[in-house]
Amino acid sequence: MNRVTHFEIPAEDKAASREFYTRVFDWDIVDFPVQMDGGLGTYTVATTVATDPATQVPVEPGAINGAIKERRGEVTAPVIFVTVSSVDEHLKRVVEAGGRVVEERREVTGLGHYAYVADPAGNIFGLWQDIPAEQGEVR
Repeated sequence: MNRVTHFEIPAEDKAASREFYTRVFDWDIVDFPVQMDGGLGTYTVATTVATDPATQVPVEPGAINGAIKERRGEVTAPVIFVTVSSVDEHLKRVVEAGGRVVEERREVTGLGHYAYVADPAGNIFGLWQDIPAEQGEVR
């Protein structure tokens, strides 16, 4: 079964959002450098539950962490991510089931691939695929 593993909260002012979620929920929010789409960027990670230091996977079963991300395009509301075995395969499944692709598959170097899709009702969610450990990558 594919499970919800991550969330993103879009924001126009990431600093204000960081302050809000830290003050209200005591989340640990830090900027994390990532290599995406051929360039270096920053991903603002929101840690809501303790993680294993080696894998960054939550130590509580079923718990998830997330991020605060710049609001852009159609992604204007909070998004949940479902981890799947193949983003490409699930993009096909989404379309076959009456949904649509909002943003095609992209890579986060050394970590995995993701895409944004919408269900038939227009709800946007993310697909995430870890890069297999046997490829010598982090995950």
